[in-house]
Amino acid sequence: MRVLVTGGAGFIGGRVVEALRARGHEAVVFDLRHGDDVRDAPAVAAALDGVDAVCHQAAMVGLGTGFGDAVEYVSRNDLGTAVLLAGMADAGVRRLVLAGSMVVYGEGRYACGRHGVVRPGPRAVADLEAGRFEPRCPRCGEELAPGVVGEDAPVDPRNVYATTKLAQEHLAAAWARSVGGTAVSLRYHNVYGPGMPRDTPYAGVASFFRSALARGEAPRVFEDGGQRRDFIHVSDVAAANVAALEAGSPDGSLAVYNTGSGQVRTVGEMAWALAEAYGGPDPVVTGEYRLGDVRHITADSARLRAELGWRAETGFADGMREFARAPLSPAPHPATVPPQSPRPTPTRTP
Repeated sequence: MRVLVTGGAGFIGGRVVEALRARGHEAVVFDLRHGDDVRDAPAVAAALDGVDAVCHQAAMVGLGTGFGDAVEYVSRNDLGTAVLLAGMADAGVRRLVLAGSMVVYGEGRYACGRHGVVRPGPRAVADLEAGRFEPRCPRCGEELAPGVVGEDAPVDPRNVYATTKLAQEHLAAAWARSVGGTAVSLRYHNVYGPGMPRDTPYAGVASFFRSALARGEAPRVFEDGGQRRDFIHVSDVAAANVAALEAGSPDGSLAVYNTGSGQVRTVGEMAWALAEAYGGPDPVVTGEYRLGDVRHITADSARLRAELGWRAETGFADGMREFARAPLSPAPHPATVPPQSPRPTPTRTP
């Protein structure tokens, strides 16, 4: 296949390009770093010429620095996706794999000992300020037990980035129904690995910690470090994209797959593993928080393994040792991220 990879010069997109070429496919890179913008309809139309499929990785990622970023997130992620899908409809390209995200679920799955599975509401500032980070049962206020989320769980995006990622899926589903195309959304967990961008507020927590270590500083762990996540190596994410492109999905529909390692870890565990592999300094638990963050989000990737024959190959310990030694990429060019908000998110320090 000849595959157009938007964001193909980026952290994940670059690995997808490598994985496609290793499987004998022709990968065409379309990336803002090369002057390509998915919001530019004529540029998109030219790039789609002769293409069999699209792997859409281009996006503005991360939580951002405040609600002032909302316009830029919506423009880059949702308007850009709409322009791309319209171009695909015109060009007769009928196969799409979308870089989705587990952030569309909001908080993860929780069970109360008295009331069964419940959905806690957004965490209150007063609780976060007081260091009460765990969500409570919305009915009785008791502690909850976190679990894994399946693809059929209700979605509840709790920040602007998450909202734009869900909108991308809705656009892809509408496109598939309209043109009879095949569309797959891979809901990524926390992706890490060599080549992550350094020192940017829009990178993932793994990049924050690794950048701090490179500066000789202690990784700063927000809340109490007990946030549960699934850290998945970038090479495994790239392999999932290739598997989805080669398998496709039923015409006229959107297939959704959680894409994680299946290994639940805490943010604190990740910080300590990186620091130990790098040689210190030790992480510092700060008690700070970001209001748009969720406490626990881990999802079940069994459907992806069963239906596409994919499995994560890189274990947590091996992946962290490799990441600790690997160089980071320079921070993205200023044109690829918006200016930081002048009003910081409230934080708590001990």
